[in-house]
Amino acid sequence: IQDFGEDDSLYITKVTTIHMGNYTCHAYGYEELYQTHILQVNVPPVIRVYPETQAQEPGVSASLKCHAEGIPNPRITWLKNGIDIMPKLSKQLTLLANGSELHISSVRYEDTGAYTCIAKNEVGVDEDISSLFIEDSARKTRLSVGNMFYVFSDDGITVLQPNECEIRRHIRPEERIFTSYEEICPRVEGEGTQSCLWASAVNVRDKYIYVTQPKQNRVMIIDTQTQKAIQSLDVDPLPTKLHYDKSHDQVWVLSWGDMRKSSPTLQVIPEASAGEDQHVIRTPFEGVDDFFIPPTNLIINHVRFGFIFNKSKSAVHKIDLETVTHIKTISFKNYSCVPQTMAYTHLGGYFFVQCRRNRSVAASPQLVIDSVTDAVIGPNSGVSGTPYISPDGRYLVSADEDSGRIKVQALTVRGEIKLIYDLQTNIHVSDLTFQPSFTEGNQYYVYATSHLQTDVLFVELSTGKMNVLKNLKDPITSKDWPWSNYNRIMKDSGLFGQYLITPAKDSLFVINGRQNTLRCEVSGIRRGNTVVWVGEV
Repeated sequence: IQDFGEDDSLYITKVTTIHMGNYTCHAYGYEELYQTHILQVNVPPVIRVYPETQAQEPGVSASLKCHAEGIPNPRITWLKNGIDIMPKLSKQLTLLANGSELHISSVRYEDTGAYTCIAKNEVGVDEDISSLFIEDSARKTRLSVGNMFYVFSDDGITVLQPNECEIRRHIRPEERIFTSYEEICPRVEGEGTQSCLWASAVNVRDKYIYVTQPKQNRVMIIDTQTQKAIQSLDVDPLPTKLHYDKSHDQVWVLSWGDMRKSSPTLQVIPEASAGEDQHVIRTPFEGVDDFFIPPTNLIINHVRFGFIFNKSKSAVHKIDLETVTHIKTISFKNYSCVPQTMAYTHLGGYFFVQCRRNRSVAASPQLVIDSVTDAVIGPNSGVSGTPYISPDGRYLVSADEDSGRIKVQALTVRGEIKLIYDLQTNIHVSDLTFQPSFTEGNQYYVYATSHLQTDVLFVELSTGKMNVLKNLKDPITSKDWPWSNYNRIMKDSGLFGQYLITPAKDSLFVINGRQNTLRCEVSGIRRGNTVVWVGEV
């Protein structure tokens, strides 16, 4: 909260990364007499290690990973049993990506130990331990149920382990829900084969997956530990979009009412990670075509506000996620912008709004909203298309699906938005995701799929270098995927994963993000365009 003191100073009581940027004051009535202050915000490091513990047999390779975020970028060092490992580095023991990964090429018994990752910058330090045990019978002691992709397709649910491209479990349409004993995908009168129809799914703390079944007007809950459907919840007709609001442990459900979207509603499922006897709450909002809830990350782990919008009105409505109430309306009338999608970065606290194309204008530029003041700053300097923000908030990638232009902007530690690449492609982007780099710390690769083509685009964000993975078969047609604009999704495997997944019409492709090659194709999966990654269970 800002307030003006007796001495005409501006006070910010609790500074976060959203406050970074330029603050200008001027003498009242004399706009040309002004002074600008630059507020830079430093953040002590926050780290995550992976895995917390692992057991390996002698002779195999082992990796210990450490992801650190902070401003300025933290430096990473490692200790083994409290002793610096730098002097011990060799062909056998290497550090990759500025220390983000410690790699041991052929482990021996004496490599057993507690490895401490330490991240330091000018304002603080954080550390955590990853333990490695070398023992003879380490392999396959217990089959893990974590680190899997769940793919929802016409033929049920496929649980896929990407490392070996192995289908670990297939839940068929006729299997039953544990509590109600209903079939997972009930048979429809007049249809020959029993099949499933899914729209949207979310991961709830790696414990549960919530998934919508638009034709059954319900949300189904899957337990990742037992890999079984445990409950279904009746919701408003045609549920098409879910979002898990981690800060309040609730799942938001958008339903269309019918295929013409004539009576859309927004509902909330509270205490989502409890998983038992769930219920659904109505929200007071009407005519909601879409909603946006900012993501959390290591630095910002609590989000209080979200936005709802109607795709025929030039405004977005700010809502309180905790009390589920409307706070204020931000109008775009002056910019004749009807919102289509939104993105958010905590660096400077900016929302980016993609405006709907209107017939007269070739492409409408994105609008920028400042979250500190809720003011519309104006257009994002001629950038149009769908905005995507990297997980750490440092990059904004905007894909204009009509022209194939992809513009990459960086958010500086001063809260400025700078264009770094303007890439011309012939890919009309359907979906795009960020894969952490394996060679440089705090960097990303971008993987993008196409609405129509069979190619997947790969961009190295640090250099702007582009590459194409060719012939990944035809995407599902937009007609067969009415639920969103993303008729071919691209799903990554989290902070430490190296695999990505993208569906074709009748099969599924697994991409190895480390080598940026195709890992495998899993055939016989029709319309598998709803995918969730589940990490450690």
